[in-house]
Formats: sequence, structure tokens, C-alpha cells
Amino acid sequence: MSTEIKSSILPDKNGYFGEYGGNYLNNDLKTEFIRIEKAFLDAKGDEDFNNELNYLLKYYAGRPSPVYYAKNLSKKYGADIYLKREDLNHTGAHKINHSLGEALLAKRMGKTKLIAETGAGQHGVAIATAAAIVGLACDIYMGEIDVIKEKPNVDRMKILGANIVVVKSGTKTLKEAVDEAFIAYSKEYETAMYAIGSAVGPHPFPMIIEYFQSVIGREAREQFLEQANVLPNHVVACVGGGSNAIGMFSGFLLDKEVNLYGVEPLGKGVKVGENAASITYGKDGILHGFKCLLLQDENGNPANAYSVASGLDYPGVGPKHCYLHKIGRVKYDVINDEEAINAFYELSRLEGIIPALESSHAVAYALKLAKYNQGEKILVNLSGRGDKDIEFVMSKMNL
Repeated sequence: MSTEIKSSILPDKNGYFGEYGGNYLNNDLKTEFIRIEKAFLDAKGDEDFNNELNYLLKYYAGRPSPVYYAKNLSKKYGADIYLKREDLNHTGAHKINHSLGEALLAKRMGKTKLIAETGAGQHGVAIATAAAIVGLACDIYMGEIDVIKEKPNVDRMKILGANIVVVKSGTKTLKEAVDEAFIAYSKEYETAMYAIGSAVGPHPFPMIIEYFQSVIGREAREQFLEQANVLPNHVVACVGGGSNAIGMFSGFLLDKEVNLYGVEPLGKGVKVGENAASITYGKDGILHGFKCLLLQDENGNPANAYSVASGLDYPGVGPKHCYLHKIGRVKYDVINDEEAINAFYELSRLEGIIPALESSHAVAYALKLAKYNQGEKILVNLSGRGDKDIEFVMSKMNL
């Protein structure tokens, strides 16, 4: 199983995609991130490292995940809708792909602990799982609101042996979890590695995450051609920080005839604090050590972000997504809470697949797309399953 990215768009030597990315850290952490980059580049070319990673992806995580033709959904909406079933991976989402890679990289560097943040808990579960199989300690930072909202995933992390650090500052969600995890990491970087949970953060992490997640797009392209004998007209993925989307898009970036769509959460509305649509409403800014499009308040500080999907409520977005938006290769659009919830139920009741609320944003957009592209082929990255969201949806949405 090759792990090479087919995309021609890679960061420059300083970690920038155009004007976005980079490394805005203190000198000690910059030096450590240079070590991480060197270790990653060495590992990338090491046959033993790749053999171990590929073994775990195939026999432990269950790759390749299938591409499924959603016959009932297609019949109702008039376009051929296919799903890349990342929800079938071990731990229930795409997050296991980069988590295994990061854990193996940390072990290769002689680290004894992984430090990570999580919103919906999928990254936390995946990191806790990877830490267990590789043999590392694990601290997971999670906002108090998300701890309550995503209790099933919190319980999973505890069972897997992770230490859960509940963050009670600010909005008590993903941004604050990242803040606190970074502070902890800055004190422990000599023995721990910060296992970033999306295609964000200082260089080299956006590049590292894309490398490990590119397996999604590579598989999907081959599988779609095998099933349909043509490439899809449209490829859709949800975007918070952007890991599942950047992995999916990497398989199709060079195919100019394939339209790519990144779906951001509009949440409750267009006002600051009501959504987490960083590309749609953000301005250039610095967040957590990198430059990106950033939701900002009237003083230019990172604004509160909101989405019904905990994994999407981040005020920034990966630097490569910012660049793909700027050059016009990917169209970024929005889906609100109500539309996502409706898609959650629609996929569940028509196909017997309960999606994560994050993935429901992509499904909702695909259904909109189908109405205006009758008879065309749409491929959706179903980034995770909805087990974690069932209690919240049933109790909070009055549906």
C-alpha cells in the first residue's frame, strides 16, 4: 500500500501554502518542530516504518474502507451518490489514519507520551487507541461542554487508558482544548509529542496529517474508477480543521474535471459566534502557531466558533484549504445545523447508515448538489459514524 500523495501542491521549505501556514512558535518549540519534520521525512522513506504503518492500516484499522453506492438516496435525489465509508474504520472515523502514523512517529523519536486535543472525541479515541497499540502514555484535552455532549467517546478513551483533561476555560470547547494541550506540550516536548488532530498547526503538521490521510483519496479514486468506470463529477467533504477533506481531495486535485467542495458549518447563522465557517467568514490571522483564515471578533482576536458538530467548531482551518480556496481549486460552502440534522436522519432512514454530525454536513450538501446536477456522480467522504451523537441528537434537537 503506497502512502505517497499524488497532489502537486506541497508546502514550501518554510511550510507555507502560498501565504498560509508557517511556524509561529518560540525558538525552543521551533527547534523541536524541525526535529519532528526531519524524523517524519526520514520515516517517510523508511521501508520498515511504512511496512509497520501499512500493516496496522490493513489488519488493525480495516483498510481499505469501501466506496458504497447509495442506491436509495440516489433514487430519491436524482444523482448517483457514492459514500467513502471512513465510518467503518476501527474507532469509527478517518482519525485512525493519522493517529497510527503519529504514534509510530513519536515512538520512532523516543517519545513516551502523546498529548492531543479533541472536540467530538473521534480524534481522542483514535489517539488513545494508537497509544495503546504502540505502547505510549496518552493525555487527551477536551472542553467541558464536549465532554458532556460526547460522553460515549469520553468513556471509550478512559477504557483505552487515556488520561482525560477537562478544559473549563472560555467556551469550554475545541479551541480551548487546543490552547491547554499546547501549553502542556510546551512543558513536556522533550519526552512527549503533540499529536495534532487535523490538518492544522505549525509546519510540518499540516503536511504530516495530509500524508497520513491521503490514503482516503488514493483509495477512493481507484475504487470509484473500478465501480463507475469514470471519475466522479463532484467530490464533497466536511471541513472543520480539514483532515478528512484534505485526505479525500488529495486523490483528485490533479483531475481538473472533478469539482471539489469543502463544506463548513454555518451553525445557527452568519453572526460572529453563531458558526464555524472560517473560510467563508474568516480573515487572515495567526492561530495556534500558523497563519490561516480565522474567525475574529471586533478586536481581531479569535472569535468563538459554534457548530452542532463538536468536531467542526474550530475558529481556524488548515492552511492548504486556505490556499485551495484562494486559487479557486476547491469551492467552500456552508450547511447549517438544521440541514445537517435533516441529512443525519435522511441517510439513517434511507440507507441504514447513521453518520457523524460532522459527516452529515457533507451529506446535506451532496443532497443539495444532486438537485441541480441530476444524473451526475457525487462522491461524499463519510468521515465518521454517528454512535457518539445519538444521545445528543435525541435529547437536544427535539426530533
